[in-house]
Amino acid sequence: MASLVASKEKMFITQTKLLNEVTWKTVMQIAKKHAKSAAQHLLRLSGAIGPERIYADWQWWILAALPFPHLVRVLDCFFHEGLKVFYRVALAILILFHKHSTNQNSEWYAEATKNGVDHAIDKFCRNMPASPTKLLRTAFSIRALSSQYISRVFIKTEMTLKSKQVITGNRLVRSRSSDNLPTSQSQVNIQMMSHTLTIREGSHSPGPRALSMGVYPIQAIKSQILDHSELFTLWSWLPVRITMYQPVLLYTTEEHGCSLTTFYVRVEHHEPTLLMIKTCNNEVFGAYCSTRWFERNQKDERGNRQAYFGTGETFLFSLYPERAKYPWVGCSAGDGKEDQRVAHGSELFMAADSKMITIGGGDGQAIWMDENIRYGKTDRCSTFNNPPLCPSGDFEIRVLEVYGFAGA
Repeated sequence: MASLVASKEKMFITQTKLLNEVTWKTVMQIAKKHAKSAAQHLLRLSGAIGPERIYADWQWWILAALPFPHLVRVLDCFFHEGLKVFYRVALAILILFHKHSTNQNSEWYAEATKNGVDHAIDKFCRNMPASPTKLLRTAFSIRALSSQYISRVFIKTEMTLKSKQVITGNRLVRSRSSDNLPTSQSQVNIQMMSHTLTIREGSHSPGPRALSMGVYPIQAIKSQILDHSELFTLWSWLPVRITMYQPVLLYTTEEHGCSLTTFYVRVEHHEPTLLMIKTCNNEVFGAYCSTRWFERNQKDERGNRQAYFGTGETFLFSLYPERAKYPWVGCSAGDGKEDQRVAHGSELFMAADSKMITIGGGDGQAIWMDENIRYGKTDRCSTFNNPPLCPSGDFEIRVLEVYGFAGA
């Protein structure tokens, strides 16, 4: 179990409620494309409960309901290839269920109409009419369902859900597998006070809380860039859960020099980070970066280094001369429109190599800095739909500060 949890090369086990929802939404998305008839059949049978609740129990079809001989064969493949095997098997179950329940005189159609399709699928898996070999053959014969495609759908779903969860506070659809996980009620009761950043867990919290999770004054941040008012504005824009952590200055050009190499050494393993720039013309702007800068070294399945990384939780901000926050365009694009797509050019969050750092891409770069952390440029970009963050577009850096969050 420890090896499965710690694995870096393949995903075997999800460990948060968010990722649990990402997995079943990934199954739902790939089913709509690669098991279209089965997905439409499931939609018709789902009735008032809707397909979401049925897909939310997808792992139970495999791990709780399949007969032991089937499960052993599935787990053999799972230990070799990771969670993607479960996606294939889930689609195979849907395809076989569709095959055996299309006829209105069939046992499984009657079961679905009498007791609900969720119970019918569970019972179908427990009495799986296909042999273990046929189940796996069905799973691995789904054409065009590549590992790369599954990864793309998973990452895009995760990015969208993270953004929506933080910005709109959407509740996650619960499945049986998340019933006993801890809740996030503490985040709902957070209050921002006028002169300090105060974290409260509600009226029933016993006694004073520890400093790192309790009350700490913003004045404790010794910034060479932002005053108290600007710090408070910026902290009000952060994801709520991040405001619960103590900020830590990781890198500043005033103390650590102007070197991208030093920047990476001090910053790259922290997630998230808050990057703040003050130019020689006194403009102040920056970005909340949701992902480790170390991700610049990650490679795809072909061995190529990925150009862009990050999630839709990343945002830009400007504090002088204008005060404004520029979130990912996908946050507003998805409001009330579940199937609305965001172009690839609007998903370019972070990029970096030994010569430069970029935040925001697509028809321009929102923030670009050179290897000496001295000169940069800013432009409108499709990812955040921001104006240039300083009037001239080009800027010279007076101070750069990067903050991490202890315990995040």
